Amino acid sequence: MGFNCGIVGLPNVGKSTIFNAMTAAGAEASNYPFCTIDPNIGMVPLRDERLSRLAALVKPERTVPTAVEFVDIAGIVKGASKGEGLGNQFLGNIRSVDMIAHVVRCFEDEQVVHVDGRVDPKGDIEVINTELILADLDSLDKRIERSAKLAKSGDKAIAEAMPVYLELKKAFEEGRPARSVLNRETAQLVKDLNLLTAKPVIYVANVSEDDLAGTSGAAQSVKSIAEKEGAGFCVICGKIESEIAELSEEERVEFLSGLGLKESGLDRLAHAAYALLGLYTYFTAGKKEVRAWTIEAGTKAPGAAGVIHTDFERGFIRAEVIAYDDFIKYGSEAACRDKGVLRLEGKDYVVKDGDLMHFRFNV
Repeated sequence: MGFNCGIVGLPNVGKSTIFNAMTAAGAEASNYPFCTIDPNIGMVPLRDERLSRLAALVKPERTVPTAVEFVDIAGIVKGASKGEGLGNQFLGNIRSVDMIAHVVRCFEDEQVVHVDGRVDPKGDIEVINTELILADLDSLDKRIERSAKLAKSGDKAIAEAMPVYLELKKAFEEGRPARSVLNRETAQLVKDLNLLTAKPVIYVANVSEDDLAGTSGAAQSVKSIAEKEGAGFCVICGKIESEIAELSEEERVEFLSGLGLKESGLDRLAHAAYALLGLYTYFTAGKKEVRAWTIEAGTKAPGAAGVIHTDFERGFIRAEVIAYDDFIKYGSEAACRDKGVLRLEGKDYVVKDGDLMHFRFNV
């Protein structure tokens, strides 16, 4: 499995510039609101040092990373929940993604117009969050109205969900998102509402070239809000990412080193997204290919096999498993077998991050 991430924010905060740098997809980036109307979509391979190290040992014909689908959603403005600035269309695009990367402008630039005429990260975040909450409140009010009629008929599912609806309504009226209220159990009861504010969020501070560490007051205010909400946080410089996108792999490493960085903004965002969504990577390795696969933490071996092909899960017999560190230490599957670190695991085995796996199945 992969996942998709919607990039949102006010107009002219740098969303499309960052998207272009990440995907080299040529999404239009112009200095006026609503230059993005239909969402731009791009698949981005995720860099993983472990995959590179495995490939160096196995020397396969090809190496296949896992990927993230980034969706560049047009700038949201105040009133979007009521249809302002093509708001209904934009909010609909957000409903289709697994998580949200909320880009916040933390740089000063007289050449790039701010929609409200000033750089105010806290205020910008409040505008976006308020519009998402109002949209959710509208959906919830309609559901409560319909459910109240069904509850009188003794509908058990409605009776179970109604307290959650009312708790959400209170939170929305206080300006709090759904994710501040819901837990794993209650989230399932309202899953069909597809609430915007229930989606995991990473706040992305788009900083200037002289604030790559994100130490400015603007970036730190975004970090503070993220910590308060239990959201993810990442610092990216759109201009720097644009330059990185034009470089070869060797030049990229040298360029990042010169800036005192170990990884690009995309890498930091991807890692933050994986952590927030609770995702793991496992690997398959052979002479034809070394490949990374994405699963949810807690996935058992048959489920991991099913990511490759449903037949693998349906006919699962067992999995041959080598821990990543063991493979790197001994250098090959044969050596790991000789050293006794290759294990046979059954249907109840919970896959660990970094496992190398080979599945036995019969259909």
